[in-house]
This record gives sequence, C-alpha cells and structure tokens, in this order.
Amino acid sequence: MKKFKVTQIKSVIDRSERQKRTMQALGLTKINKTVEKEGTPQIVGMIAKVSHLVKVEEA
Repeated sequence: MKKFKVTQIKSVIDRSERQKRTMQALGLTKINKTVEKEGTPQIVGMIAKVSHLVKVEEA
C-alpha cells in the first residue's frame, strides 16, 4: 500500500469545525508539521477534504 507524507502548509484558523477535526485526526496540529500515513481509502478521503491546507508527497 502507498505511503503519503502529509505536511500542513496553512492554518486552521477560520476553518470549519469539520476541517479542524480532520486535521487533528491526521495528526497535523502546527504549520510545517509532517506525518506519514498509509494510503487507505479513509486517509485518502480525509486528505482530499483538507487538500487546500496540506501538501502531499508519496513516500
């Protein structure tokens, strides 16, 4: 299964509660924080919902 490196590039201030919780669930709490996630359908969907706040690279 693919692995993704997800980096937060924008703040969650003034974003909907749903987007804030999605970022928290991904483990992203601060700008420039990077996490590595498996490419499960659930994770891919979460990344798609907050794609404007993150940068995604294949690991």
